[in-house]
Amino acid sequence: MGNKKFNIAVAGATGAVGNQMLACLEERKFPVKSIKLLASSRSAGKKLRFKGDLLTVEELKEDSFKGMDIALFSAGGGTSERFAPCAAGDGCVVVDNSSAWRMNEDVPLVVPEVNPHAVAGYTKKGIIANPNCSTIQMVAALSPLHKEYKIKRIVVSTYQAVSGTGKKAVDELADQTRAVLNFMDCKNRVYPHRIAFNCLPHIDSFLDNGYTKEEMKMVNETRKILEDDTIPITATTVRVPVFYGHSESVNIETCKPIAAVDVKKMFENQPGILLVDDPDNNVYPLAIDAAGQDLTLVGRIRDDESVENGINMWIVADNIRKGAATNAVQIAELLAMEYL
Repeated sequence: MGNKKFNIAVAGATGAVGNQMLACLEERKFPVKSIKLLASSRSAGKKLRFKGDLLTVEELKEDSFKGMDIALFSAGGGTSERFAPCAAGDGCVVVDNSSAWRMNEDVPLVVPEVNPHAVAGYTKKGIIANPNCSTIQMVAALSPLHKEYKIKRIVVSTYQAVSGTGKKAVDELADQTRAVLNFMDCKNRVYPHRIAFNCLPHIDSFLDNGYTKEEMKMVNETRKILEDDTIPITATTVRVPVFYGHSESVNIETCKPIAAVDVKKMFENQPGILLVDDPDNNVYPLAIDAAGQDLTLVGRIRDDESVENGINMWIVADNIRKGAATNAVQIAELLAMEYL
């Protein structure tokens, strides 16, 4: 990135992902010249700390991005649809964490370890989309396999933490857990059923085909990122009583012969991947180990004995960090190094 510094805006700064974006910018020593914190009128006036300074959150408005170089958005789809074009119109490149722009053909959908070249496409709309959290960790692991063996089919089941829904869901799990353990009634405010000590095969709304929006996001986004619309993919997404860290069981069939021993060797030196695979000693990826770090943990790698060329694996990552904030900041780093 050289010696150049950048004017950064963070829209949705008071939310969980927005807060983490600030932390990632600081941790990764992003070259910030100035930073502007933006949120809804309800949150305007709040104070947030960045690099030791206490900054005041401003109300997000259409003219908030004048003079800004990069805007990191995590304020919801409707907000992004309204304000991202305003930012782009003022010459500010938007990295958007919502689902609003992901499948727009003129907007690149980027995981830096997988398709960094796609960032160049930001010039069409001035917007880059951050993928769905569950998609990010899966494609990080599957991209090298697709390049080496060509993926024939993907079957994925996810076990997703409540923080993916937001702070209210985190609070609900904590409240319900206390209630159950104290033999009290549970109240459901965020989810249609109790989440404490339960699993809900229901993330986002159901579609006419019987799948949820979350499941179809994984299907469509994976194809776009891997640049292959021919890959058959089927997904089942489940909300589980875990605070942070999404886990995924992934079954992959490939066109070329594949073996677990070779896949493990491949992951030993793969950027952004940490191989955690020693089942004899009870070592495998855990949500509690992924929480708070940026690596995607991969383990339980084994041959699928039911098909000719098949592999099973278990993939875990922090959904707030690598699944959202860190990936967005990594995209900003690519912009800063190569394009701005």
